[in-house]
Amino acid sequence: MNPAAIQHFDVLIIGSGLAGQSLALRLADSLRVALVTKKMLTDSASAWAQGGIAAVLDPADTIDAHVSDTSTAGAGLCDPMATRFVVEHGREAIEWLIGRGVPFTPDDSALGFHLTREGGHGQRRIIHAADATGTAVQQTLTEQVRQHSNITVLERHIAVDLITAAKLGLPRNRCLGAYVLDVVRDRVLTLGASQTVLATGGAGKVYLYTTNPDTATGDGVAMAWRAGCRVANMEFIQFHPTCLYHPHAKSFLISEALRGEGGLLRLPDGKRFMPDHDSRAELAPRDIVARAIDYEMKRHGVDCVFLDMTHKSADFLHDHFPTILARCMQLGIDITREPIPVVPAAHYTCGGVVTDLNARTDLGGLYAVGETSFTGLHGANRLASNSLLECVVFSAAAAQDILSAPVTPLPHLPQWDESRVRDADEEIVISHNWAELRRFMWDYVGIVRTSKRLERALNRIRLLEKEIDDYYANYRVGNDLIELRNLVLTAHLIVKSALRRHESRGLHFSLDYPETLPRALETVLHPRQP
Repeated sequence: MNPAAIQHFDVLIIGSGLAGQSLALRLADSLRVALVTKKMLTDSASAWAQGGIAAVLDPADTIDAHVSDTSTAGAGLCDPMATRFVVEHGREAIEWLIGRGVPFTPDDSALGFHLTREGGHGQRRIIHAADATGTAVQQTLTEQVRQHSNITVLERHIAVDLITAAKLGLPRNRCLGAYVLDVVRDRVLTLGASQTVLATGGAGKVYLYTTNPDTATGDGVAMAWRAGCRVANMEFIQFHPTCLYHPHAKSFLISEALRGEGGLLRLPDGKRFMPDHDSRAELAPRDIVARAIDYEMKRHGVDCVFLDMTHKSADFLHDHFPTILARCMQLGIDITREPIPVVPAAHYTCGGVVTDLNARTDLGGLYAVGETSFTGLHGANRLASNSLLECVVFSAAAAQDILSAPVTPLPHLPQWDESRVRDADEEIVISHNWAELRRFMWDYVGIVRTSKRLERALNRIRLLEKEIDDYYANYRVGNDLIELRNLVLTAHLIVKSALRRHESRGLHFSLDYPETLPRALETVLHPRQP
């Protein structure tokens, strides 16, 4: 036995985005925390967020207005209690980040910070750090996480699966920690914890085109499902309308804030098209804009559309969008003189692991925060810049609940058993399955869906699951196998949820069911149901 392979902590946090890092910092003064991340601390979707964080900060704005905008974008499916809970705690969340030293963009207003507006918002309520808010927040918190003596950071570690009492044959089922692969040393650790938190982000990599980093493989949803937790609303995948279209621009997002500051969408011939689709034109919610772009691209047979900011001065673009301007310039696109080529891309998972307002899941000792969770806030379509707000608000709620709970003694936890597996002989199986999954999810489970396409996707998923399960049972686990196993399960949950929704609502648009039903209902899946 290798004693170093078994470690105990008060709290195990899996994921190092804004949700995971802010929770770790809130807990670490009182508890011993392990923070597990698949790559490095700064590799997360949070760090890629450009626009900002929505909160009621302007005296002219109101809680009711933010709640209303969120509910409208969510197509009637937002949980009223969860929505008001998040919005009411918005200022507190921003003040916590400011107190931590996040360098939001200042101005000479009474607030002292510049607020911008994004699609779906009736007011300017987006506080930001130029056009790289996520990076500014993440870098600020990462430095503090690294310096805290009570936080053990485990980089290049990926969770294999949760450890539960039921899996060990013990009574009173609860989460006891997780098995985690040390990718560098190629060994699986047993990390026991009184409380475990899933903060693993979304599942954008299930699609061929996405704005997400490579780490977004649905790990939290898949692990929670295997542990017996419900998931909800997985059919609602937000496709961001404007991802940079360029062969050398992998997953580079063109922020919603450009349209908030007057950006116009045009066809290759220069004609605007959004006024033909919605009275709000370019400021319509993301699902409407993404569908409009998809429709126009297919109608005209073009590879992309164009976002035009040339009516703004070069100084304005340098001041407000320096990251986007610089990246486009590297690729030979001068956004001060020419429009930006853009296409929709998978961006955000509105569904996830079902939690309460304390971020607790169905399994005792297991929490979920951030994009991996389903709190009820986003409904059928996430309102722009509500995601980072949700991360901070629910990390605070989870921290309060964890700090008030007694530390649970852990039973003996066994080490990972590799005695009946062998080294993989052909890694090509994994790469081929990965490519096939992402392609048919894009083709069959994209912006516009049909029941026939969804059934085709489900049939292929079942074949992939059989191959992957066989591979998992017979070969040693590696990073790519773990991610593929989680991705194919997440894809199954997305398709299963989509097949259950016999209407079009928000991000789920079906040609077979184009109407919206009078009553909005959540799609809740339970592991013990067929």
